[in-house]
Amino acid sequence: MTPTGTTPADKAAILVEALPYIRRFWGRTVVIKYGGNALAAADQGFDPLTSFATDIVLMQAVGMRPVVVHGGGPQIGELMNRLGMVPKFVDGLRVTDAETLDIARMVLVGKVNRDIVSAINVHGPLAVGVSGEDAGLISAEARHPDLGFVGDVAAINPDLLLRLISEDLIPVVATIGSDDTGQAYNINADTAAGALAAAIGATKLVYLTDVDGIRGDRDDPSTRLSGVTTAELAAMIDSGAVAGGMIPKVRSCVEAVEGGVASAHVIDGSAPHALLLEIFTHEGVGTMVVPT
Repeated sequence: MTPTGTTPADKAAILVEALPYIRRFWGRTVVIKYGGNALAAADQGFDPLTSFATDIVLMQAVGMRPVVVHGGGPQIGELMNRLGMVPKFVDGLRVTDAETLDIARMVLVGKVNRDIVSAINVHGPLAVGVSGEDAGLISAEARHPDLGFVGDVAAINPDLLLRLISEDLIPVVATIGSDDTGQAYNINADTAAGALAAAIGATKLVYLTDVDGIRGDRDDPSTRLSGVTTAELAAMIDSGAVAGGMIPKVRSCVEAVEGGVASAHVIDGSAPHALLLEIFTHEGVGTMVVPT
């Protein structure tokens, strides 16, 4: 969090700047969605996962209650390519037949989830990996027959997460849900994170992705918005200013904030300690979404 070469006075100033935020968020729950793109962005001169894990542990150490929700689309695609499978997409969504669902479960629950839990637990016995299938955490329903086992969130049962949080543990959630028959579904992690944040009464929802925030012009980094309201975001979706993979994040931000989450944030997870800079500094490094 501190640039190389800063003086002791500079470091003290950073701690003083962080103090009111530490006090404000003591005992508050923060949901952090760690995107598969951020996880894959390792060519940065540092290890993004190690940096992320350190941020999460520091947040807990100063009294916050982090909950991690993760995706893994690039990792699923990579394994499919290694197996000689050709992914098929409809309107940007991966068609998920039974074989693809098995791969998604293996990657999300057995690989990505384990990697994040292990990175956090280097610092102590803190993180617990769970799937949305565990204890009925995420109830799912099929989105569309053409997409196979791609699901939407039907309901959230927050009891498991609340129990883990009460034990000062850090839940790490893979977004595989299931319906009443036990059928599993792959659920968009952005959407699941927003629903989970609202269900557990989180104060903040933070999306770590591979872009620096929400932009007025999605192709122009200089148009990044430091703050925006839910009404302004809805208008940006309607106008086409927000498009592609940013749409689920933005819609989830709007739904979470309208569902009681005080603020939602979109930041570049490939930048060193971006999470700490967004939460504990005045300027932040991404876009903060607040109620209209």
